[in-house]
Amino acid sequence: MFFDNYSYLEHRVLDKEINEIEDNINYYKSEIKKDSTSIKHLKNDDRVEKYAREKYYMKRENEDIYIIDFEDNKKDSTETFQEKTNSNN
Repeated sequence: MFFDNYSYLEHRVLDKEINEIEDNINYYKSEIKKDSTSIKHLKNDDRVEKYAREKYYMKRENEDIYIIDFEDNKKDSTETFQEKTNSNN
């Protein structure tokens, strides 16, 4: 057996790169679909207002916003994060 530019080992490396690139293509296609859907929704004025209020805490004039964060939600999210971290190790 001799090794050149077309060896079995080189093909394995190239096949791995091809698979990674194909996975990236699938990921970005799904992201494009999500973004396209978001763009369609944001063409509606009511949706834009809702998004601005939820994401950036924007408000109308003469309006007050109160953000209530419950302790239970914080504990649940922390426990879930710790469970995920522990399961990966």
